[in-house]
Amino acid sequence: METFLYFLIPAFSGAAAPLGSAMDGFLYFPVPLCVGWLLDKLLGDPPWLPHPVAGFGKLISFGERRLNRGNRRFVKGGIMSVVLIAGTFAVTSVLLSALCCETVQSGATHTGGDTNAIAFWASVAVASVFVFYCLAGKTLISEVREVFRACDRSLDEGRRQVARIVGRDTSRLSAQEVRTAALETLAENMSDGVVAPLFWYMLLGVPGMMAYKMVNTLDSMIGYRNERYRAFGCVAARIDDAANYIPARLTALFMILVSGRWPLFAFVKKYGPRHISPNSGYPEAALAGILNCRFGGSHDYFGKTVNKPFIGTNPKLLTGEDLNRSIKNARRTELLALAVCIALLGFFHCF
Repeated sequence: METFLYFLIPAFSGAAAPLGSAMDGFLYFPVPLCVGWLLDKLLGDPPWLPHPVAGFGKLISFGERRLNRGNRRFVKGGIMSVVLIAGTFAVTSVLLSALCCETVQSGATHTGGDTNAIAFWASVAVASVFVFYCLAGKTLISEVREVFRACDRSLDEGRRQVARIVGRDTSRLSAQEVRTAALETLAENMSDGVVAPLFWYMLLGVPGMMAYKMVNTLDSMIGYRNERYRAFGCVAARIDDAANYIPARLTALFMILVSGRWPLFAFVKKYGPRHISPNSGYPEAALAGILNCRFGGSHDYFGKTVNKPFIGTNPKLLTGEDLNRSIKNARRTELLALAVCIALLGFFHCF
């Protein structure tokens, strides 16, 4: 049990280290994290590379088509969500523990350093790939930048481009609304695509990170408050709210810290809770304060108008300069979150 906890849950790494080298134990969790992060910076999300989230989506669609009918949709949707989340954690754990146990067994029997090293670094490599799949920093920034570029070419192009990253109806958005939607998405997904995966990696290792991605995918597909999903996706949406509660607030904290504008804490405290989401308002408020702009307002979702409270008071026109400031802040926020995660992993190991 200690071996299992050591390889899968960073918080237990110091007390349960089974390897012969304490330094190897310390390196195991930071190394996959750093390698996976670098892979994300180099590759992003290339269309030619199969992605686990696509598989998650197919599983969710399969279950939704068969279960979201008749009576007890709330119960059926809740069971499906819990099974998929727990199953993702279990499958990832089994895969990694199979490699890790080979590492420990090789070290314990002293059959040879080469065998032990190969098994150890094989597990590190697999964990690094999983981390790469869970982080979305580069893709997020690229998508938001493309929205601004497309909008500069024509409003229709901007609408089509922003529709790739938002759930609202974009067919009647103005140029200002297109740019606003893109920056709102950048702020919100700094939590969902960067800080939250790092947070769950720190607490529950790679399996926790992968399980979080399933939570996030469930919410993005069935966590809507419309007639089709209101009951079936309710549990998935509440799990997502819980999983993002701390990361969303950490994201806002990190965004303000790297901006160096301490008075914005009061701004976020005022406007963060006004969002209809219990979490999205905090990073959005942080970015609105940094840019001195206004987010929120009325948007159409699935044919119905949703009135979101305004975040901020300055309805200024957003420009490429605002995009550049937002990207600069996002990159610094990501680096700070990574540094904090590595530092806490070291703390877990030592104590």
